Amino acid sequence: VRASVKPTSSISKEQKTVDLSKMEETLIQVRGRHDPCIVPKAVPVIESAVAIVLADHMLRAGIIPKVLQERK
Repeated sequence: VRASVKPTSSISKEQKTVDLSKMEETLIQVRGRHDPCIVPKAVPVIESAVAIVLADHMLRAGIIPKVLQERK
């Protein structure tokens, strides 16, 4: 399975940017919690999403009954 993850929107490192209202170069530093690499956290989320999609397809194909029989 191939998956892609968009980069994090901000990091704690100071970065060069352009102030569009003044049209001049400036520095920006975003404060708060930052996670520069979310890939380790993304793996279980992607695995769970794939499991849900596969279960849904098996339900639609009739491989898994819509209502499981009660055990006696």
